[in-house]
Amino acid sequence: MTQYQQMIFTNLAVSDLEASKKFFSELGYTLNAQFSDETCASFVVSEHIVIMLLTKEKYASFTKKAIIDSHSNSEVLLCLSAESREKVDELVGKALAAGGTESGEKQDYGFMYGRAFDDLDGHTFEIMWMDPSAIES
Repeated sequence: MTQYQQMIFTNLAVSDLEASKKFFSELGYTLNAQFSDETCASFVVSEHIVIMLLTKEKYASFTKKAIIDSHSNSEVLLCLSAESREKVDELVGKALAAGGTESGEKQDYGFMYGRAFDDLDGHTFEIMWMDPSAIES
């Protein structure tokens, strides 16, 4: 019997869907055309993580809450793991080259290293590496 593996679909409201699609493509994520149309774009981050970019109109159809300006308000901090310190810097470098902005200061604790960036709409992504030997029991 195979154990069910839960997935996470992170839905983000975006101002310019085409610009956001270009941004996430430049990070190396794969567009899943089957779940994308003129109002949304589905990007596969990993086997169990999908980022859904939704126009503000589409996003509004899923909630009665106001859509915040994520450039000046925080709605969520998204943290993705990286396999090494170099991969942290590589992904943040891609984000900055694609038009994102660095968010906060580098975090370097020796056994843990992280940086963060904001995407085009101000959503914050933290990219973290942790030395596996530091968490062994």
